[in-house]
Amino acid sequence: MHADHTIDATEETVHYAWDNSLDPVLEVDPGDVVTFECRDATDGQLGPSATVDDLRSMTVEGHALTGPVAVDGAEPGDTLAVDFLDFDHHGWGVSYVVPGEQESGLLPEEFPDAYVHTWDLDGDTARFDDDVAVPIDAFPGCAGVAPGENGAHSTIPPRAVGGNLDIKHLSAGSTLYLPVEVPGGSFSTGDCHAAQGDGEVCLTGIEAPMDVTARLRIADRDVDAPSFETTGPFTPTGADEPMFATSGVRDDLMDASKVALSRMLDHLEAERGLSRPNAYVLASAAVDLKINQVVDAPNWTVSAYLPESLFR
Repeated sequence: MHADHTIDATEETVHYAWDNSLDPVLEVDPGDVVTFECRDATDGQLGPSATVDDLRSMTVEGHALTGPVAVDGAEPGDTLAVDFLDFDHHGWGVSYVVPGEQESGLLPEEFPDAYVHTWDLDGDTARFDDDVAVPIDAFPGCAGVAPGENGAHSTIPPRAVGGNLDIKHLSAGSTLYLPVEVPGGSFSTGDCHAAQGDGEVCLTGIEAPMDVTARLRIADRDVDAPSFETTGPFTPTGADEPMFATSGVRDDLMDASKVALSRMLDHLEAERGLSRPNAYVLASAAVDLKINQVVDAPNWTVSAYLPESLFR
């Protein structure tokens, strides 16, 4: 995909907070195509041979975001459309579980120890081990515009202007719509994933450095929070396929999600021979949590869906 502009990830173009006082590193015309070189979620601290010791010594200020880019003519009240056109990975990715005392991920109480798994990314495939592979369906975990509220804002929580949305369907061919709150919009992106299950349950997908190519334009529609158009894929292969699912039934959606996931990890251990940390990482990369019902009070149902095509 030809780009009108390319932004390399340098000290001058990478930032770690959403802040409307940041000067744009580039101003483009509506409809211009920009390629953003994006560092991985660890800002390069975990590489293709990362170890648990590397993870323990890692310090992260926030997601490394490339930008911001101003779109000429974009004004508060407008809607910025981001057409994601292409994603080029750099051949490797990493998933990790932080120590349980940090209370991150969906099941921190089950995983007191840090864990790291590196992936070989080859073309359209992320190799988990000799018998398991996950199709690559890349997307940016973070994509957003500057908030109207002054000051530096953490990149960790998503917000009305986008940010750390972690929507895996923002893949090539999708369009993200964001409400503009400052002149020019000031769009940035980063935290790319080669693949992720809905839920990103261990805290990380397949975190990978990547080049993101997108068209930035002003859309004739009103949004007050992120909206998007996508054609999926909605399963790893892009077609309906056999799934194995485990369900959680509880009176709290988070608790139901935990039960569904924990039962899925049991299945991956017993039926697929994975260690529990490996099962947790694979679930984060490829298992989808879905809300099945929220109307049969007092209990709600969440299920974890495992595509059987992952296994040789």
